[in-house]
Order: sequence, then C-alpha cells, then structure tokens
Amino acid sequence: MFDFTLGAHSPDDIAHVIQVSLAPAFILAGLAQMLNVFSARLARIADKVNATARDLNRANPAEAHHLSHELSYLRRRSYVLDAAVVCVCLGAGLILSSILTLFVGALRDAAAATVLFACFGAGLLFTICGLGAFLTEILMAGRGIRVEVDRQQDQALAAERG
Repeated sequence: MFDFTLGAHSPDDIAHVIQVSLAPAFILAGLAQMLNVFSARLARIADKVNATARDLNRANPAEAHHLSHELSYLRRRSYVLDAAVVCVCLGAGLILSSILTLFVGALRDAAAATVLFACFGAGLLFTICGLGAFLTEILMAGRGIRVEVDRQQDQALAAERG
C-alpha cells in the first residue's frame, strides 16, 4: 500500500497514513452517539426504578404485586442495555484497534515519524482505555439498578407475607 523502503518519509506519505487510519474513526462518532443514548436510557431506567420503589413502599398487596413485576421488567431492560453497551464498546475498541494496527503497520519503520506515531498512537490507546472505563462504569450502574430492584422486591414480598 505504501512504499517505505527508502527509510525517509515525505509529509504527504505521513498525511496519507493518517487519512487512511482516520477513515474508520467516523464510525466512532456514530458509536459515541449510541453510547450517549444508552447512558440516557440507563438514567431513565434508574429513575423508573426509584419511582416504582417509592410507590411500592406505599402500595397495597395487589399493587405491590404489579409493581414487583414492573421492577422485574426494568431489571430485564437493564440487562439488555448492558448487552448493548458491551457490544458497542467492544465494536468501538476493535475499530480503534484496527486504526492503531493500520497506523503501526504503515509507520513501523518510519524513524522520522516517531513523534507523530507516539502522539497519535497514545491518543488511540487512551481512547480505548476510556471506552473500557466507560464500559465498566455503565455495567456498575446497571448492576446498581438490579440490586435496587432486588431490594425493593424483597421488601414487597416481606410486606405481602407479614
């Protein structure tokens, strides 16, 4: 694809490598928007869990049964949302990895591009790490929702029994 046999690289060669490696990055903008939507949806689920939990504390046994089913439904939604977040984060990480692989492969023998490689490569690695941290946080938030759902359902069952 690129002729790097001379050891010296023109700025045009380096610019072309960056252009080629950045092309998949446009997909990342769409994935980032999806993650933004997922975060908003998780916040809505958390709000619904909190509202349902408040209602459950004041509910009669028949309403408590219905609200307990609602909490189960919200738990399932949080699991599906977790799966969506994991898939998109993995996809984004793999796209970033492919960009990094393309970049490293094109510049592996380019002594003149060391600074460029270091800056761009580090940027990609930090982005991958950021996606990993985001994935961890969103999974923790989803787990928190499910713990709250379990707690509220346990309280509802205890209220029904006694």
